Amino acid sequence: MSSDTLNNEPAIKTHIPDSFEDGQGCTPNNIKISVKDLNFFYGIRQVLFDISLNIYDKKVTAFIGPSGCGKSTFLRTLNRMNDIIEGTRHNGDILIDGNDIYAEKVNLVELRKKVGMVFQRSNPFPKSVFENVAYGPRIHGIKNKSELDDIVEKSLKNAGLWEEVKDRLTSNALALSGGQQQRLCIARALAIDPEILLMDEPASALDPKSTTRVEDLISELKENYTIVIVTHSMQQAARVSDYTAFFYEGDLVEFDKTKKIFTMPAKKQTEDYITGRFG
Repeated sequence: MSSDTLNNEPAIKTHIPDSFEDGQGCTPNNIKISVKDLNFFYGIRQVLFDISLNIYDKKVTAFIGPSGCGKSTFLRTLNRMNDIIEGTRHNGDILIDGNDIYAEKVNLVELRKKVGMVFQRSNPFPKSVFENVAYGPRIHGIKNKSELDDIVEKSLKNAGLWEEVKDRLTSNALALSGGQQQRLCIARALAIDPEILLMDEPASALDPKSTTRVEDLISELKENYTIVIVTHSMQQAARVSDYTAFFYEGDLVEFDKTKKIFTMPAKKQTEDYITGRFG
């Protein structure tokens, strides 16, 4: 996919001016995902209202807000996972590298290869550690054993799990601890070589030590991947993200650099949520 189209797009509604350069190297040319005037419906019920924002390449963007505010629904629009739910519809645009992901010609298999996903609860297959990681590459046509070996090792290393499981590759993945299972699921997502990694509350079911491991991993992975994370933990958003979007009842209330959101929010509603007055 080419980014030429995106670079010529007009400015969109967002709380970050499109002309800024923030000291972290982010300019309009660094936009990976551009969302414009997105509305989303479950049947007749509208759950997202006129969402517009830019997500920057090789940065971590966090979505925060109270339960039911639409942040997970919005996350799933970015790789069209909501398509599997009957009766859903949308209007507005989502562009990745300047290309409309809802265009008729889009190959969903290729889209979800480009945009990997890690879910709230670890969901390893009841297979060996090796077969969990090799599953995606096999689906995409890689059959050569040595190539699969390399992919599995690289993915497990990138997920910070290789040293813990290198002697257990043939063991059932369900025998791993909860934190190890979640990092295995991250390795499985990385094995198909995505450019974007969506994470829906990846540490919500983990103990504090495992949560720290996952957060450290996110900080490492952003060197090579664009990461979007949904989290209920404002502390986690503050620790791991470069940008934060605050959602409330299907609206994007505010989107800005994380430091600004947590120290000088532009909207009182954001400040009230950050300070615990509601939510």
